[in-house]
Amino acid sequence: MIEAQFLGVPDMTGWLFAGLSLASFGGALMAVVMGVGGGVFLLAIMAMFFPPAILIPLQGIVTLGTGASLVVLMWRHLLWATLLPFSGGAIVGAALGAQIFVVLPAALLQGFIGAFILVLAWLPKISTHGSEPKRFALLGCVSTFLGMFVGATGVLVAPFVASASPNRRNHTVTLTALMSISYVIRIATFGLLGVSLTAYVPLIAVMIATAVIGNWIGGRTLNRMPEHLFRRGFQIVLTLLALRLLWVAAASGEIF
Repeated sequence: MIEAQFLGVPDMTGWLFAGLSLASFGGALMAVVMGVGGGVFLLAIMAMFFPPAILIPLQGIVTLGTGASLVVLMWRHLLWATLLPFSGGAIVGAALGAQIFVVLPAALLQGFIGAFILVLAWLPKISTHGSEPKRFALLGCVSTFLGMFVGATGVLVAPFVASASPNRRNHTVTLTALMSISYVIRIATFGLLGVSLTAYVPLIAVMIATAVIGNWIGGRTLNRMPEHLFRRGFQIVLTLLALRLLWVAAASGEIF
């Protein structure tokens, strides 16, 4: 266990503080340019240094700040009709997650998500079944519920947003807005459960600041990227993330 307290942050050194800030920049850049993966990337880095009780709400607050700045930059491309149904579903999902004891191991949940994402990535018409409001309400509920236990679930939401988005700009900002809504609701729920992150405010502030820079650079890159390249890159990254989830689930030994 690290004993230093850089800027008052528990178990934090100056080098780790700088490394996490750089990781936040990289995650934001990845999320904008590739359309998915930034939250998972940041979660994987932070998981090496924080216990789960701190990790999930801390990563959620940083990602929320990151997402808010991107929505401000790209609000004109937002698919507004998805927000209300997703929000309603997310509230239900968070309420269930706060009250229900999940007996399934986290590895099994990750394995299920990974397999589901592979199906969505390569059979995209599946993610267009049903009316859009009902689809996004259910998606908000499921992703927020799972997010209470396994952290970043943007990789689950992304294929549905991709199917509803006319172009890459719509996809990037809408996915960011939906996940920001999910994070707001989850953070409020964690607060009601007694989780406090006051000591981590300096780290949160700097990680959000570096992520804003990543968003700005990513947005300029996205504007120059051909649509077909974005779509293919998104599919490849989504597949790699799904395979990673399956690998983590299998390697844990908890699902057999």
